[in-house]
Amino acid sequence: MNQQIFQTPIAYLKGVGTARAEVLQKELGITNYADLLRHFPFKYIDRTRFYKVSELNPDLPNVQVIVRLRSKEILGEKHTKRLVAQVYDDTGVMELAWFQGVKWVEKMLIPGKAYIIFGKPGEFNGKRQMAHPEIELYSPTAAKEKGNMTLQPAYSSTEKLKAFSLDSKGIQRLVANLLEQCANEIREDLPATVATKFKLMNRREAYWNIHFPADAATLNAATNRLKFEELFFIQFKMLKNKVHRNLKFKGNIFSVVGDYFNNFYKNKLPFDLTNAQKRVLKEIRLDTQRGVQMNRLLQGDVGSGKTVVALMSMLLAIDNGFQTCIMAPTEILATQHYASIKSLIDDDFLEVGLLTGSTSQKVRKVLHSKLESGEMKIIIGTHALIEDKVQFKNLGFVVIDEQHRFGVEQRARLWRKNVIPPHVLVMTATPIPRTLAMTLYGDLDVSVIDELPAGRKPIETLHFYESSRLRMFGFMKQEIAKGRQIYVVYPLIKESEKLDLKNLTDGIEVMAREFPLPQYRICIVHGKMKPPEKQVEMERFISGHAHIMVATTVIEVGVNVPNASVMIIENAERFGLSQLHQLRGRVGRGAEQSFCILMSSQKLSNDGKIRLDTMVKTNNGFEISEIDLQLRGPGNIEGTQQSGVLDLKLANLATDQQMLLVARRCVEEIFEADPMLELPEHAVLRQVSDGANGGLSWDKIS
Repeated sequence: MNQQIFQTPIAYLKGVGTARAEVLQKELGITNYADLLRHFPFKYIDRTRFYKVSELNPDLPNVQVIVRLRSKEILGEKHTKRLVAQVYDDTGVMELAWFQGVKWVEKMLIPGKAYIIFGKPGEFNGKRQMAHPEIELYSPTAAKEKGNMTLQPAYSSTEKLKAFSLDSKGIQRLVANLLEQCANEIREDLPATVATKFKLMNRREAYWNIHFPADAATLNAATNRLKFEELFFIQFKMLKNKVHRNLKFKGNIFSVVGDYFNNFYKNKLPFDLTNAQKRVLKEIRLDTQRGVQMNRLLQGDVGSGKTVVALMSMLLAIDNGFQTCIMAPTEILATQHYASIKSLIDDDFLEVGLLTGSTSQKVRKVLHSKLESGEMKIIIGTHALIEDKVQFKNLGFVVIDEQHRFGVEQRARLWRKNVIPPHVLVMTATPIPRTLAMTLYGDLDVSVIDELPAGRKPIETLHFYESSRLRMFGFMKQEIAKGRQIYVVYPLIKESEKLDLKNLTDGIEVMAREFPLPQYRICIVHGKMKPPEKQVEMERFISGHAHIMVATTVIEVGVNVPNASVMIIENAERFGLSQLHQLRGRVGRGAEQSFCILMSSQKLSNDGKIRLDTMVKTNNGFEISEIDLQLRGPGNIEGTQQSGVLDLKLANLATDQQMLLVARRCVEEIFEADPMLELPEHAVLRQVSDGANGGLSWDKIS
């Protein structure tokens, strides 16, 4: 049989055809045999035992019972017609009810006969009841049949699919057809040594038993096998890319620690580096001496000093005769980096350029010329840096901020601006749980700045309910009287009919009444404003002219005002933990004590309460990110949607962390022992890499 059988269009499977194939693709994204095989049940219905009537209660899931029919009766008129039956066993009596298919079911029911019924137990008027149960005539043979004594799979479906008879049962039939036709073509894709070491179920058996398990133990073994495989191949792809890149791309060697680095460190650095910053600089220094392209992820909480580490790394590159750049996803963030670096070094020391979409043609031409000649050593910008017109003489070090906001091709265009690819430092201020970092950035070496600079006071976070609003206004006035400034952030610009949230428009009116001119001055910033208007309002706040900035989450990144000491977040329960943490990071940048006040309604969901309690309890971004992962799952954490990596069918990074660590170490050991996968026992992995394993690998390994 054709080894690529799992790539066969789903229309060719027995029981599908053109019309059903179209609706399967549209509703579930199932286009071929492999997609259907991986449309796993979302739950299993326990038909492994028969219950007694006396055991039934509304808390149970679907169950099966052997009962005898006492009586049946059709009640109601034409449109309200229903069939009610009384059934019993040796422990009690219950009622069955049908509101549809009444005539057909009524013919099946014969008083005195025994039946197997299957459905969800309930109660009506104090009596046990089951509505619309499945029903079949009892016989000892029927009771032993496989269909009645297994964990039955339940598949997700939709109304459109049901119109084509593709409810859960219909999909189950298609999967059964597929397995009967193709199960023997499911090839093993893990080395035998790995399967043996971790006592993994055979791959063919795993696919069969995840759809049609005989019992809970078998289902558990099948699920574990396929979860491990899924996590193994995510890591395999990442580490294979890393090994391939190290072999293919040579890197410039930074052999000198020269005048720029030393002069800055001794004479211009306005504070002592933390031990974490020193450790990361050492890691980067070692990377740039190995002769292969550096690809390192730098994680650090807001205010931990990533920009200084990036600048000192760039000075190291400049000491070795190379140009450097920082690419940021937004103009606000690029401008912020430019301002931060300009505050640390002046033009007499080293010229720094800024290139964004707003840069005038006149300035642009000068920048292009200085970059091409090699005169300009540091350029900071947005996507404008990857335009073809931007040419470097010798680009040796690239810093990419918040990488997940750039596409793969956009990053690659920056790399191609030098014959030998530049060393790459990726920075993120969004703390990422270890397992998620390993999955999203598994091909990068990871550095973490896990301490704040000396002298920074932890931000004090308070949670106020709406009833404490006057207290909050009083606190704001006290802080303004001390000469401080305040952010007030709202989740919406205009009132939504669906969500009863405080919104920016109403908020401005309330603030204007509570904080009247000329004693108080308010500025407004939101995403719908044109960039020049936004910049004017930002400048009013940065310069200290405005006391209060009323804003939407547009200020989440890229605003640095050391004099701002209070962050007030309205309807805080509506924000994710990561966003709350980012917003809180806008304050606490000066020497004074800073505060974050989370305003919420009295009614909070359980998750909402956990989020706000977490913010009050800790300032540690990594702790917060772990809780965020538990609450939201990996697919909803910022950046993961664009990654294309986290299309996990079975594994869950929040609950399967240990399995991921084991899979990662397993793959590392394989590449450490055999980087080119040349050993006979790794032949199966070469086949997966080449797509020659029957077209059913977890991902395209490229």
